[in-house]
Amino acid sequence: MERVAIMGATGTIGAAIARRLVKTGHGVLLVGRNEEKLAALALELSQPSAAVDFRNSSGLENALKQDADANGEFTGLVNCIGSVLLKPAHATSDDEFRQTLETNMFTAFATVRAGSKLLRERGGSIVLFGSAAAEIGIQNHEAIAAAKAGVIGLARSAAATYAPYNIRVNVVSPGLVRTEMTRLIWDNPTSATASCTMHALGRLGEPEQVASLTAWLLDSENNWVTGQVIGIDGGLGHVLARR
Repeated sequence: MERVAIMGATGTIGAAIARRLVKTGHGVLLVGRNEEKLAALALELSQPSAAVDFRNSSGLENALKQDADANGEFTGLVNCIGSVLLKPAHATSDDEFRQTLETNMFTAFATVRAGSKLLRERGGSIVLFGSAAAEIGIQNHEAIAAAKAGVIGLARSAAATYAPYNIRVNVVSPGLVRTEMTRLIWDNPTSATASCTMHALGRLGEPEQVASLTAWLLDSENNWVTGQVIGIDGGLGHVLARR
């Protein structure tokens, strides 16, 4: 049975990925910081969980190793931990910028480091999360664009480094998806309409759509895909929207 560790499992996208994988017969380890939400999701899916502070990378590696020893080796790791900071550079504090980098880029690096050890013998798939904002210029996205661009660079370098071990590293790069984290944007009619017009398909993404792409990248049948940044963004990153 293929097993996947999901970092950020209690977020809207992380939970959608977990549900998708369990539905298709995968085993998952649900990893997050919110113990109450983890317990509820673990009960719903009948899967193990681990509460981890992602600022402690050794704690993450230990939790993953302990679970692998107890429940079987992993075939994939997903890091969908993220944040949204919509501020121009001149209004962003040092602490806000550091927090954005820590939440988005450091956790991705910790996931790659852990995966490079756990998957080295049998290979597998690591999926990280970027953003369309890292590929095109969107106003007031300086901090998050920088962090996600770092994730993309990390993934491509890691894909080259660990290819000899049959470890694949790819990036899912969403546009605006309906999640709890982005609720303030899509739950407001004015900002929701403005956001939709930025996407060529004229609508926002759904968590289940992102989960479907993530599951595809994790599937061992698709083992000739690595170092890729795959947009799931309604065309935001590469297609000019009609005005």
